[in-house]
Amino acid sequence: MKWGIVFANQKWPTPEGAAALAEYAEEAGFESLWGQEHIVIPEEYEPLYSATASGKLEHKGVQGGGPDPLVWFAYAAARTRTIRFGTAVVILTEHSPVPYAKTCATLASLAGGRFMLGIGIGWNKEEYAAVGVPWERRGARYDEYIEVLKRLWRDPVASFEGEFVKFAPLRCEPKPPGGTIPLVFGGISDPALRRAARIGDAYFPAIFPTEKQRRELPPLLEKFRGLVRDEGRNPDAIEITTGGARTVEEAKMYADWGVHRLTITTRAQDIPSLREELFRFADDVIAKTATLGAKVA
Repeated sequence: MKWGIVFANQKWPTPEGAAALAEYAEEAGFESLWGQEHIVIPEEYEPLYSATASGKLEHKGVQGGGPDPLVWFAYAAARTRTIRFGTAVVILTEHSPVPYAKTCATLASLAGGRFMLGIGIGWNKEEYAAVGVPWERRGARYDEYIEVLKRLWRDPVASFEGEFVKFAPLRCEPKPPGGTIPLVFGGISDPALRRAARIGDAYFPAIFPTEKQRRELPPLLEKFRGLVRDEGRNPDAIEITTGGARTVEEAKMYADWGVHRLTITTRAQDIPSLREELFRFADDVIAKTATLGAKVA
């Protein structure tokens, strides 16, 4: 079983905190760090956030969105050698895809291929308005932006003619290692599932780790694998990440559901406590679950 840490950029936003988390996590045996993105959080917005009863972000640490995850990752990557970095998720449709392709490729190159781009559409209409992106037809925009990223990463000379993006043949360097960056898809709606099944390299379903998750995750993953098969793809080749386990026994349950990676949040409030927490978790859980979990085909 792989183990990651979520909300890395939001819970440890300072230079000292970012460096400590990255270095301690790598030394303790965590495989990855995951960061979230909200570019901004308007003071007033429609309560559409599914993780709280109020429909709003309630934790002070996320109310302003937190550090840009890619910038945070670049800083943390310079302090480490093996740990990987993933977004869970960036709101791709809030970014201009051509310069964003360059930013992601630069990070992937400098980090030696240790970057995974987790993407989603988001839920905050007012945030879209603040960054100047129409809320309407966001799904079509999302699909187009994904294709733009893939072409710019892959093709020596790329061009595009779409509804939202148009450019004549051009070059965009650097290329990420191997000409691609793994795309991790979030979301649990039917369109999100179909999109992840069709073109995703990995899937990180956005069900928060409560009893609800334990009821809903197994049938969701089964549905997802069926959609992957319908696309003529191998479900075992698509990496599944989720949270919800902090013990060996819980990890075994998620492994039986076909999960490849589990994530936790840190509970420490200061750097000395952070080191103690991560190394204790490594001894109690990571070392005892190394042989668990599905293997990516």
